[in-house]
Amino acid sequence: ECSAVCVQAVTCPAVCCFGSGSGEDSLDRLLPPAGAPRRRSATSLSKTEPPLLRTGTRTIYTAGRPPWYDEHGAQSKEAFVIGLCGGSASGKTTVANKIIEALDVPWVVLLSMDSFYRVLSAEEQTLAASNDYNFDHPGAFDFQLLVATLKKLKQGKSVKIPVYDFTTHRRQKDWKNVYGASVIILEGIMSFVDKELLQLLDMKIFVDTDSDIRLVRRLRRDITERGRDIEGVIKQYNKFVKPAFEQYIEPTMRLADIVVPRGGGNMVAIDLIVQHIHSQLEERELSVRALLASAQQTQPLPQTLSVLESTPQVRGLHTIIRNRETSRDEFIFYSKRLMRLLIEHALTFLPSQSSVVQTPQGHEYEGRSYNGKGITGVSILRAGETMEPALRAVCKDVRIGKILIQTNLDSGEPELHYLRLPKDISEDHVILMDSTVSTGAAAMMAVRVLLDHEVEEDKIMLVSLLMAELGVHSVAYAFPKVKIITTAVDKSLDDFLHVVPGIGDFGDRYFGTDGSDGWSDEDQEQPSY
Repeated sequence: ECSAVCVQAVTCPAVCCFGSGSGEDSLDRLLPPAGAPRRRSATSLSKTEPPLLRTGTRTIYTAGRPPWYDEHGAQSKEAFVIGLCGGSASGKTTVANKIIEALDVPWVVLLSMDSFYRVLSAEEQTLAASNDYNFDHPGAFDFQLLVATLKKLKQGKSVKIPVYDFTTHRRQKDWKNVYGASVIILEGIMSFVDKELLQLLDMKIFVDTDSDIRLVRRLRRDITERGRDIEGVIKQYNKFVKPAFEQYIEPTMRLADIVVPRGGGNMVAIDLIVQHIHSQLEERELSVRALLASAQQTQPLPQTLSVLESTPQVRGLHTIIRNRETSRDEFIFYSKRLMRLLIEHALTFLPSQSSVVQTPQGHEYEGRSYNGKGITGVSILRAGETMEPALRAVCKDVRIGKILIQTNLDSGEPELHYLRLPKDISEDHVILMDSTVSTGAAAMMAVRVLLDHEVEEDKIMLVSLLMAELGVHSVAYAFPKVKIITTAVDKSLDDFLHVVPGIGDFGDRYFGTDGSDGWSDEDQEQPSY
């Protein structure tokens, strides 16, 4: 089973939103319908032409996440965290959505404190059922879990968010997976109450709304959305909500950087907030690929690199697939042969242990068996997906994940657009697959994604048919414990960062597409939808 990245769904076209589901996504689900017009990916997000792709089951936003790490592979910028505080039904979520819409940047996470209510005891459950439990007290929230979750999310890690059921006053069994935030908006009535939580906020906004308006909104919400009766809502408001606002929430207004009167209707305040956030994000921009491409690699190839022995068979296969005159059918056939040899070679680096079995003749045979939890293959779309059949052919029941990384046409930087990784991938050895690696920028981003999902660095193998020396050095320097496995290493790159002498555009040659459709490999890969 796979768990998709889940980013809070809002109506802004710049927010990445992926549907949940199980099973594996093949490349055809990411492609536009037959005959649909194709357009090149762009970095500026247009209001009139949202960067999205609609399929039969989901909408995929094609605005990518730029690098959040430096050329050393270490995280160098944290997500920008905005705290939204205010009384119950003051319009915090509306303000948050207005900010997201006006920001027009990808990968925004909207995090609600409502998800972090404590698990109630049996006695507290009884009180809650009769509207006698105070949900508007700081003690009603699990601040320890909230702080730990926000810290990890701010650091770029993958986190699980509890889902609270307001009808039963319990957490649901399945939690949401959230990953990849450039901007985090935390909204809640107690956002400014906890000192440790307050320190994580880069910007603090208080939404100030008239108490009568808040009461009317709360009545409408609790009756229609949460199944409460009007007497219970009014009882709870007078007994808990109003006193809590006066005692705990209203005094925190002095901690705010900006106070927004009238909530979501105050576009002047929202525009000022957005301008400040944009200036902060611009200061955090990174240029990873440029640094990698300009690096002078004079060191010998790293010990973590393993190149498949250049036998006459291997050189013969390279001769065929590197030949520009090779037909597509032959290119696919001989590429698959080489992939199979490469995957077989990669499996020799998995941990093994001594294993004694009984033969049919009743004798003992001392052999070897895999010594690990599981094996997951992760392909970097689209060309890396061509290596999946070879892996499945030799690894029974292997789990498959997918990562889509594209090059931003304006900045030249890789951007993360989509990922679907199996559950509990942190416990597996991971074979990361791509057809070619030139500067190593896309491979580094993919490795960083795996590390953010708590896969151990020494359990990652980067497997590629062809690599440039620069790409090998870049990955090995940033992630010295990652095993790098390939069939050949070419010396240099041309001015367009293509591997020389190279293999051409692997994706175009394999799938029968030409360069005009916008697709290409690793450092040039740019699906144009």
